[in-house]
Amino acid sequence: MSRELLQNVRVLDPVSGSDRIADILIAEGDIKAVEEKIAEFPADTEVRDCQGLILGPGLTDIYSHSGEPGFEDRETLESLMQAAAAGGFTRVAILPDTSPPVDNLAGLALLQQHIRNLPPGLPRLYFWGALTAGVKGQQMAELGELASCPVVGFADGLPLSNPALVRRLLEYIKPLGKSVALWPCDRTLAGNGAVREGAVSVRLGLPGIPASAETSALAAILELVASAGTGVHIMRVSTARSVELIRDAKARGLPVTASVTWMHLLLNVGAISGNSKDSGGKNALTASLPYDPSLRLEPPLGNLSDQLALIQAVKDGVIDAIAIDHNPHTYEEKTVAFADSPPGAIGLELALPLLWHGLVETGEFSALELWRVLSAGPAVCLGQTPATVAPGVSAELILFDPEMSWTVDGQSLKSRSANTPWLGQQLAGKVVQSWIY
Repeated sequence: MSRELLQNVRVLDPVSGSDRIADILIAEGDIKAVEEKIAEFPADTEVRDCQGLILGPGLTDIYSHSGEPGFEDRETLESLMQAAAAGGFTRVAILPDTSPPVDNLAGLALLQQHIRNLPPGLPRLYFWGALTAGVKGQQMAELGELASCPVVGFADGLPLSNPALVRRLLEYIKPLGKSVALWPCDRTLAGNGAVREGAVSVRLGLPGIPASAETSALAAILELVASAGTGVHIMRVSTARSVELIRDAKARGLPVTASVTWMHLLLNVGAISGNSKDSGGKNALTASLPYDPSLRLEPPLGNLSDQLALIQAVKDGVIDAIAIDHNPHTYEEKTVAFADSPPGAIGLELALPLLWHGLVETGEFSALELWRVLSAGPAVCLGQTPATVAPGVSAELILFDPEMSWTVDGQSLKSRSANTPWLGQQLAGKVVQSWIY
C-alpha cells in the first residue's frame, strides 16, 4: 500500500473534540502519525500540500433506501455506494423496504450476495432487518432469526399504526440486544396531506399534514419505551413539539436517540412556493421552482419555527444524528403533480456540501458540530464504534474541498436517479478522496 503525507490540512475529529491544522501520515491502511509538523518520513511517501482542505472521519448514514433488489431502474446497490463514496460516506445502513424485503434470512442473503460482487474500495453497507413481515405493519417478522445475522437493528422505515404490536415488538427485541428505529407518524391524522399544515400550505392550495400526526405518535412511542425499557431510535424528527417531547424523554432517562433528515435542517415549507418570503430567509435553496416534486417528502418540510427548533436541537444534542434518507425515484415517477409524486429525494452526494455552506459558513454550526452529527453520532446510534483520526487506527477518512465547484446534473451525479431540487445548480464543496480500510 502507498504512503501518503497530507500537510497543512484542517483535521476535524469529533471523537477527540479536535479541530486543528496538522500533518497526517497514512501508510499500509493505517494512520501512522498526526502532528503539527511531520519532518521525517520514508522516501517513497507521496507528499501533498492540503492547505484549505478538510480531513475528517468518514461519514455514516443511519438510514437510506436502495432500489435494488426490485427497483433497479431507481438505484442499484453499486450506484448507491458510488454516490455515497462521492458524498464522503464510508458507512451506509439500508432500510429493509426492498423487493423482496429484508424480513427473513433469504432476503438478507440476497443483498449480501449482491454486494460481494461489487468493486473494492466502496463504503461499507449495513442492513436494517424488518420489524414486520413484508414491511406491512401487521405481524412480527422473523426477528430472532434475523438477530443471529449481521443486521444493525430492526426498522420498517414506515409508520406502525398498532400500538399493541409496537409494545410486543419492544418486549421481544429487548433481550436480542439490537437497535430499534421507529418513525412516529399517525397516517389517519396525516390523511392525504402533502405539506406541513399552516399559513404557507393554505397559500399553496395543498392539503396539509398537522404536526400532531407526528407528535401524537411520538408521545405513544415514548410511553411504550418507558414501559418496556427497550432503547429506541426516533427517525425523521420534523416538528418543534417533537423536539420538546424528546428533550423531556431524555431528561427522564428514557433510552432514546433521535435523528433529523438533512433537508429538514436546510429547508422549510416555504421552499415549495419558490418565494423567499415564505421561507423566512432560512433556505439554502436559492433557485427553487414552485411545486418542485423533489420537495415532496415524508415527513413534509416543516414550518420555519420547526426548522429553527431542529437546528437548535442538533446543536444541543437533543437530536443525535443527521440522516440522509436517500430515496431515489425515476424521472417518470417524479414528473407528476406535486401531491401525486412519491415522497423522497436523493442526498448522499449533496448533503455534506450543502450543510457545510448552509449551516457552517453561516455560523449556525461549528465545523466540529456538523461532523459530529454526520459521523460519530450516527455510528453510536447504530451501536458502532465511530471512526476517529488518531495514530494506530485504520484509516477511515475523507478529504473535503469546501470550495471546489461542480454542477448537479446527470453527468456529475453518481446516483442513478436525479430527484433533487438542486438539479442544474452550481454547488461548492466536493469530497476529493476517501480512505476505507
